[in-house]
Amino acid sequence: MISVHTSPLDQPGTGDAGGLNVYVVELSRRLAAAGIEVDIFTRATSSRLDTIVEAGDRIKVHNIHAGPFEGLTKDELPGQLCVFAREVLRTEAAQPLGHYDLVHSHYWLSGQVGALARDRWGVPLVHTMHTMAKVKNDALAAGDSPEPTARIIGEEQVVEAADMLIASTDIEAKQLINLYDADPGRVEVVHPGVDLAVFRPRDTAAARRQVGLPADAHVVLFAGRLQPLKAPDVLLRAVALLLAETPDLRPRLVVPIVGGPSGTGLEHPESLAELAAELGIADVVRFVPPVPAAELAVWDAAASVVAVPSYNESFGLVAAEALATGTPVIAAAVGGLPTVVEDGRDGLLVDTHEPRDWASALRRVLLDDALRARLSEGARARSGRFSWERTAERTLDVYERARAALREPV
Repeated sequence: MISVHTSPLDQPGTGDAGGLNVYVVELSRRLAAAGIEVDIFTRATSSRLDTIVEAGDRIKVHNIHAGPFEGLTKDELPGQLCVFAREVLRTEAAQPLGHYDLVHSHYWLSGQVGALARDRWGVPLVHTMHTMAKVKNDALAAGDSPEPTARIIGEEQVVEAADMLIASTDIEAKQLINLYDADPGRVEVVHPGVDLAVFRPRDTAAARRQVGLPADAHVVLFAGRLQPLKAPDVLLRAVALLLAETPDLRPRLVVPIVGGPSGTGLEHPESLAELAAELGIADVVRFVPPVPAAELAVWDAAASVVAVPSYNESFGLVAAEALATGTPVIAAAVGGLPTVVEDGRDGLLVDTHEPRDWASALRRVLLDDALRARLSEGARARSGRFSWERTAERTLDVYERARAALREPV
């Protein structure tokens, strides 16, 4: 596994750590459980990190020194790929010939390194994009920066080099084919999973006691990195409209924002708190630092509804995890979210990012007990449809296809 720009050991929800981290860790655990040895190569971001960290049975995380430990943005990482790749190749060279059977790279930076390793070792390359520049640039959030041309070119090169490409949804598969000219025969859809032992239905009252929420509150939860792409500002503006139009909600409304600043959000880490104050809703908003998965699952179960207003999501892991706890989700009808959330069955899909439309959706779920109960029941009924065990099984099938279809270096 190659994950250059974010370590699987990092806490999801801040910096560059998010769904990709969860994906790499959980998939690696299931592969290891199937008897496969997994080495994960990532860039070291602290001198305190050991060169090799045992992350579980048969899982080793290699912390590669490539560039300064701190202060290097994701846009500056391409300049460190040569150093990173050299260290990966050096690590392999110390092993017996044929030590690695396959390379699975995550995000385009890792794909660049993976393509080099593929050609050097004569093993197949499987690549998962996670996000794509052309897709992101088509749906930029206000105040967000477009992805540079260098990334687009780099992604095109990875698509060409990979023996198999894993897409999280049918929509992403079509985007790879239509926007990046990927060979349809080398694209396979494998949904990410949810740790169903952690994200599971539980008693709402008990969950609220555990995280310090009132038993009778209307709880609207946002979880994720605080950056324009995730649109937490849309939710705050919607809450302000909701309270202006339905002031009786204020004494019982709580809006936890669980996560930390990321991407362009790092430029103004206090901007959301300032926005909440400006909108006059600081009394109902709670900012909670990123939490481990076990604690996030409790927050999910404690919520009346989880809001995912992102401008784009390749899958929507936060939504899938929330649904697995039996909590309805209101999500933007973008990217992979319609694959995760079934409108009217386990949540609501909103076709716009207009705060008024989001306020209307929130009002529907919060004030209609029968609707909320029906959506919650729908979420519980479908809670097991995404699992990391199933993801690992399907991924192993892709690995075998890649090994059978290994091409000459491009």
